Amino acid sequence: MQTQAVRVRNLRKTYGDRAVVDGVSFDIAQGETFALLGPNGAGKSTTVEILEGYRRRTGGEVEVLGIDPADGGLDWKARIGIVLQSSGQAGLVTVREQLRQFAGFYPDPRDVDEVIAAVGLDAQAKTRISKLSGGQQRRVDVALGIIGRPGMLFLDEPTTGFDPHARREFWGLIRRLKAEGTTILLTTHYLDEAAQLADRVAVIAAGRLQAIGPVAGFGGEQARVPIVRWAEDAMPRHARTDDPFGFITALAARLGEAPGELEIVRPSLEDIYLGLVAEAETGPTRRGVAGTVASADETAAPKGAGR
Repeated sequence: MQTQAVRVRNLRKTYGDRAVVDGVSFDIAQGETFALLGPNGAGKSTTVEILEGYRRRTGGEVEVLGIDPADGGLDWKARIGIVLQSSGQAGLVTVREQLRQFAGFYPDPRDVDEVIAAVGLDAQAKTRISKLSGGQQRRVDVALGIIGRPGMLFLDEPTTGFDPHARREFWGLIRRLKAEGTTILLTTHYLDEAAQLADRVAVIAAGRLQAIGPVAGFGGEQARVPIVRWAEDAMPRHARTDDPFGFITALAARLGEAPGELEIVRPSLEDIYLGLVAEAETGPTRRGVAGTVASADETAAPKGAGR
């Protein structure tokens, strides 16, 4: 039986009459990289802060590395690493000085120079943090999060401010940490980042968990049905179909010509995510791709075409 690093059952957080987290439940297996996705104000950050021990819950059960975060002591805190959204580092010390100080807080820290190299700050090791660019300061945040060799690592928007090359380098670091057995909870607004790094993805919106599952096939078979997009009467249209080529043939016959701006796409993680969020925010309606509200174009599909 696989060991669970995180266990969440019916988690609730309310402020007065308003529930910002409403009955959320999930597990994260030991050594898994788990992406928690959601728009601003969805309850994502509140959920993560409860798991980190920063915020008290209103109800439900939570365990992280076998301990209730509300009761986590210094021994438990030494086993987790946290990269927050914003930096609060002292600007008057150098990168190496800051990491050496933090390494002293842990029983089995990583080598300071090894961590500096891992986050790509070799050339800035002797530079005061206040002199670094925003992206470089973000790398310091990541370095401080992993210096203690955590068994559980929380990454809250870790690559904000990174250029594309730095992001790819960071992805390599996360894969190395995973290979070492580190359990990782990632929040990110970059859907390609979640697709590249995560074993499983969960989407939270309006305080509730909307979907959860492996990245491959996320959203179920129906969500992965190809989409045909075209222009008709100067209006963009789209429809789902298991037989896109048959659909296009029937469409061209109905129009009397090849449709304009034609393309066939398979829904990406981003498409499915946006559909789930839209449904959570608007409530149940007639559904299109992965829960998105169906537009009038679907009613324009030719008869006999697959849907």
